[in-house]
Amino acid sequence: MNVSIHQPDFFPYPGFFNKIFLSDIFVILDRTQFEFGITNRNKIITPEGTWTRISVPVKNGQKFFQINDVKINNDMNWKEKNLDLISKSYSKSKFFDLYNTSINSIFEEKWEYLIEINIKILKTIFEWLDIKTKIIFESELNVKGTSSEKLFNICKQIDATKYVSGSGGKNYLDEKIFQKNHIDIEYQKYTPTLYSQLNSKSFIPNLSILDLLFNMGYESRKFVL
Repeated sequence: MNVSIHQPDFFPYPGFFNKIFLSDIFVILDRTQFEFGITNRNKIITPEGTWTRISVPVKNGQKFFQINDVKINNDMNWKEKNLDLISKSYSKSKFFDLYNTSINSIFEEKWEYLIEINIKILKTIFEWLDIKTKIIFESELNVKGTSSEKLFNICKQIDATKYVSGSGGKNYLDEKIFQKNHIDIEYQKYTPTLYSQLNSKSFIPNLSILDLLFNMGYESRKFVL
């Protein structure tokens, strides 16, 4: 059984979903320390062909919080700002109308915690890409440890035979812990596939999955596999 593990990011890039496609179970890290940057923001293209960020602002003083405790700063006008950026960038794209209503509905909901909107986004995109991978939350497993130890303990508890890691895992994973317990490690070999990108002068890789969806619509799944 293949298992991947990650924090729930905000409108992740296609490679995030590629790793999930390689997995039977995806474990959402909801009790791990919040990582400012990718967990609450991502990149989309601009009408000028460069890139800009869409993001969810979080309240100050939460740098070392567990992600499930991180609160959104709703004093800022972040919903309207994000929707405006998305509309300006993609309203003329071929498949904008296919997803826009659902995206607006997500932003219209009242969100207090960052993890709530991120999980809603992930589950929605699972439906769009027809991802059948089972989701389990770290908090359901009550595992302990840090770094490689925690990842191994998660895999062990759900009887994983293979841990699917991002390519960056080569820089920090203690492979011996997995090897001693007969759990294989597969490092993701994701390479962005070029597709027709609205507004771009040259292809910009690793933008939010939104860019792929708006440009390729029903074909998006094959660009993630």
